[in-house]
Amino acid sequence: EEHNTREWWQANRARYEVVVKGPMAALGDALADGFGTPKLFRPYRDVRFSPDKSPYKAHQGVVVATASHVGYYVQVSADGLMVAAGWWHGEGSAVASYRRAVDAASGTELVRHVRRAERAGLTLDADRMATRPRGVAADHPRLDLMRCRTLIFVAHDAPPAHLDDPGYADVVRARWRACRPAVEWLTSALQ
Repeated sequence: EEHNTREWWQANRARYEVVVKGPMAALGDALADGFGTPKLFRPYRDVRFSPDKSPYKAHQGVVVATASHVGYYVQVSADGLMVAAGWWHGEGSAVASYRRAVDAASGTELVRHVRRAERAGLTLDADRMATRPRGVAADHPRLDLMRCRTLIFVAHDAPPAHLDDPGYADVVRARWRACRPAVEWLTSALQ
């Protein structure tokens, strides 16, 4: 964050490879058996349309996708370890599919899945409309979920002393398992 320049990056790239990239790739590989193929994000930012022209990310993330914009995520930064799962980047047709599924009888399953993830210590972080969606009754039993345009479960932990500590794979695995029913529901609803 302090030295987000090309010169600093070139001088410290080998350190990044050993201290950050390697352990994060290993963490993704350790989680692959239970969740799927991990994808390690690049360290470079897309600055084309951003007012912030910092060329490098100040975090490193791994995603395991189960469908378009649905899956599991883990990220490490100076702020700590962030574990997440769910559906992000909701767009028109995906939002419509999601709302149909929430409105159907299967929507009650999602309510149970949300509660399970929250009991496991994850927080629901959703992009919600300020008002109810057009055509949805004001007394709809799942109105709060109908207002969502994304549905992400998030947990934050202290920064790891060493990323290659096997305990971090256990933490991530437990949090992802708590979200698995919701992720499977979202994967089915949004395909």
